[in-house]
Amino acid sequence: MEITSSDYLKPKYTVISEELIKKSRFISLIVPVLNRQQAQQQIVEIKQQHPQARHHCWAFVAGHPSDSQCLGFSDDGEPSGTAGKPMLAQLQGSGLGQVLALVVRYSGGIKLGTGGLVKAYGGGVQQALSLIETETVVASGECLLEFDYAHTSQVELLLERYQAIKVDTQFSDVAQMRISIAQSYYAELKQQLINVSSGQINVGKLLS
Repeated sequence: MEITSSDYLKPKYTVISEELIKKSRFISLIVPVLNRQQAQQQIVEIKQQHPQARHHCWAFVAGHPSDSQCLGFSDDGEPSGTAGKPMLAQLQGSGLGQVLALVVRYSGGIKLGTGGLVKAYGGGVQQALSLIETETVVASGECLLEFDYAHTSQVELLLERYQAIKVDTQFSDVAQMRISIAQSYYAELKQQLINVSSGQINVGKLLS
């Protein structure tokens, strides 16, 4: 998949907010996660911390905010559409990535109705989001360089200048080097490589 979007923000650390709505206790957590697997692990751990709670509803954007493959949500027994979706909507509206939201509900016996639940779960996540500190995740990708050995020193110098990381190198008739680089540096690095080699260094597309 070709990268089309840029750097993004994620939470620095877990935050928790709590409110009481019609005798139901809602505990909202915002948790930084690296991927879907870690998000699922965090959900299991939080459920274990609140075994008496009636519902553990969640939503996550467990990667880049524009990657639909890293989204997930669950109503965990609440009426369909009243918990997970409004929670996910809050996360997507924040523009954050690598983030899990989980709301623990201890029921107070008074029904909130579908509108009340949507407001409680969405509002809980919104409130918790207002408490977080963020840090930047630099969007990066990999591309393949092909070049004659005579250009090796020029390639090495430019990779260091643009903080690119060598992932793999293969030597045959020409050198093939797969590198990882910040998306924001890719276009400039590509142009510099072309310039120093008079177009003899082949720079592939940036891929995730």
